[in-house]
Amino acid sequence: MAAVLGRSRTRLLIELDTPASTTQLAHRTGLSPAGVSQYLTTLRGAGLVGAHRACRSVLYARTAAAETLLEAAFTT
Repeated sequence: MAAVLGRSRTRLLIELDTPASTTQLAHRTGLSPAGVSQYLTTLRGAGLVGAHRACRSVLYARTAAAETLLEAAFTT
């Protein structure tokens, strides 16, 4: 999967087992907040990540398509 999405985007999808903000993901992965934001925009455009507002934060979560992709990638 990393060969198609790239290591960082794949890692973000894996980290999104629970919804998280850009800042939370940056802390968890060691990526810069700007880098995380850019990767999330790409993943959102591909339909693999959705976003919703929770008070003052935007939380990102995997979509059903991402769940299917991860399941297929890690169960073969």
